[in-house]
Amino acid sequence: MKVLRFIRCVVPLSTLLWCALPARLSAQQQASEYIPEGLKAVQLPLRRPALPDINPATFFSPHRPTEAIDSARGGVEPGSSVGGIKEIIPDKYAERYLYWKNEFLSTESGRAQWELYNGRAHFILTITVTCDNPKGAGTGKFKWDDSGELIAATITLGCRIDEGYPKPIFYPVMSSLDPGDSSLAVDKNVLAAAKIAHEFGHVKHVTGVDGVLYRLQNKLTPLYNKILLGNGRNTNDPRLLELERQMNGTPVKIQQERELWGEANAMLYLRERITDGREQRALFNRIVRNVELYASDYVDRFESATK
Repeated sequence: MKVLRFIRCVVPLSTLLWCALPARLSAQQQASEYIPEGLKAVQLPLRRPALPDINPATFFSPHRPTEAIDSARGGVEPGSSVGGIKEIIPDKYAERYLYWKNEFLSTESGRAQWELYNGRAHFILTITVTCDNPKGAGTGKFKWDDSGELIAATITLGCRIDEGYPKPIFYPVMSSLDPGDSSLAVDKNVLAAAKIAHEFGHVKHVTGVDGVLYRLQNKLTPLYNKILLGNGRNTNDPRLLELERQMNGTPVKIQQERELWGEANAMLYLRERITDGREQRALFNRIVRNVELYASDYVDRFESATK
C-alpha cells in the first residue's frame, strides 16, 4: 500500500529530502554571492532588518527591467517577441516583494525556474501584488495559442503572503510551516517564498496540460456545484455523473490535483532552504503526517519531487 510504503521509508525519504543533497553554501551566500548576474536584484540580507531605501526600477524584471513593465502595462500581445517575466508591482508593495523574491531566488530551484520563464520569448508570465486576498496567492489568466501551447499566465500574490497558513487538506506542505504550539518557526519571508514556489508549480503544471480540458473544467465546475447544492448533495445524480465524466473528475478532486502540483514545487524550495537539522526533522515529520492524512493517493508525486 502506497501510504504504508511511504511511512516505512521515513528515514530514507528524510535522508533524500534533507541530507542527500550536495554540500551547499549558507542561504545568505546563495542569495547574495551565487545568484547569476542576470538574476541579481538588490543585495539584501534574508533575515529582514529595517528596510532600506529601494528604487523599484532597480529590481523589476532582471533581464528587461523597466521597458518590460512599460510594455506589459501597454498591453503586449501574448505570443509576441516580447516575452519573459513581467513584474507589475505597486510601489507601496515593492519593498516587501523584493524580500520575498530574493528569498525565492536563494535556492537553486527558484533560480532555475525564474530563468526558465524569464528566458522564453513567446510566453509572458506576469507577477503582481494586490490586497484582494492578502494572505493568499493564485495563478490564472492562462492563455493558449491556436496550436495549444501556453503563451501567458498571471501569478497574483497577496500583499501579506508572509502571514497566514493554509489548511492541510489541499496544502500538506505549506500548512506544515505553521508553528502551532511547537518551537518550529520559519522566517516570514520563507513562508512568502514557499507560496511563490507553490504558484510557480501551477505554471509548470499547466504548461503541460490539455488547455481545452483545463478550460472545460473551469467552465463546468460552477454548474456542477450548483446542481450539487440543489439536489441535497447527491453525488450520484446522473447530471453530476455526466459532468464528472466530461471534466475527468469532480471539482474537489480537480482542485486537489491542481493544488498538489503547487505543493510539490513548494517542497523543492523548502528542501533546499531549510538546512538546520532540528527544523528539517520537525518540518519533514509534519509533511509526512499531512500527506498520509490528506494526500495519500499522491505519495509518488512528493517522492518524485525529491529526486
